[in-house]
Amino acid sequence: MKPTLFISLPLVFALTLGQSMSLCIPVEYVIHVEKRECAYCLAINTTICEGFCMTWDSNGKKLLPRSALSQEVCTYKDMVYRTVMIPGCQHQAASYFSYPVAVSCRCGKCNTDYSDCVQEASRTGYCTSPQK
Repeated sequence: MKPTLFISLPLVFALTLGQSMSLCIPVEYVIHVEKRECAYCLAINTTICEGFCMTWDSNGKKLLPRSALSQEVCTYKDMVYRTVMIPGCQHQAASYFSYPVAVSCRCGKCNTDYSDCVQEASRTGYCTSPQK
């Protein structure tokens, strides 16, 4: 076997395999939770689904039914909700906050019951109150 073929064949295989496989996995993420009635901001470590999913877009969009045009997104396969208490809240304020934790992810249709399917949610990434 020629050395160039020996080197280039695995490279072509890796590129082809990389293009055909989706990468949709749980990744670490920090949520900053802040309420006006509470003295502190809470930084919560959780996991979210992130990655890409193989998809295709038809050139004949007008010929296909609307249901055939949906594209797959990286979304939750299994998730649990956890609840934390935000410290320093006034007595009448709701001091509990529930958030999702991705256990596993999959490529599938976007479910608007628990996901924003149109655009990425705005992230502040910081707290204005003291952080706990």
